[in-house]
Amino acid sequence: MDGKNRVLIVDDEPFNLEILSEHLADAGYETVTADDGEAAWEILQHDEAGFATILLDRMMPRMDGMQVLAKLKQHPDFQHIPVIMQTAVGAAENVREGLAAGAYYYLIKPFQREMLLAIVAAAVGFHEDRQQLEAQIAMHADSYRLLVHGEFHFRTLDEARQLTLMLSRACPEPQRVAMGLSELLINAIEHGNLAISYAEKSKLLQA
Repeated sequence: MDGKNRVLIVDDEPFNLEILSEHLADAGYETVTADDGEAAWEILQHDEAGFATILLDRMMPRMDGMQVLAKLKQHPDFQHIPVIMQTAVGAAENVREGLAAGAYYYLIKPFQREMLLAIVAAAVGFHEDRQQLEAQIAMHADSYRLLVHGEFHFRTLDEARQLTLMLSRACPEPQRVAMGLSELLINAIEHGNLAISYAEKSKLLQA
């Protein structure tokens, strides 16, 4: 279930669903909509094609966005789908809570079309990179099992990805390790070498 270019949009406001669907469809994405968290969960469980990312409203009746996110992160089939949270609540603690719970990114309403498309494109690209990484690991899972210790120096995102691929192969569950290791090393590049803050990353993604 690779869900290439498929986006699940979850929002309890019909107008928001319509506008978001229109923007994403115009950009070439296939969209599926749900009007609350429970409807989204039903779709996820029965959809066979999969999704490349989920655009998830935080404040909804029945099952809110944070509850959906928690269920996604606990499910082996859905835990790696990038989730873009969206909310009108702009308090810093809400953003931190969502990111800490595993959201890929946080969009604060109202947001511009260009910002939406930039973040969705980044999330879809992240999903595709992860799938390619998993495929590479599956082909060469036994390559580095004899590694005992090593010292590695990296400064670029490409070097971080290469190092992730190599190191994960030395672990008993390479695909599982690779996901966390990749995020750790890429964050080290962005927030270490590049010193990119959350706000700066938002601007760069729109560039």
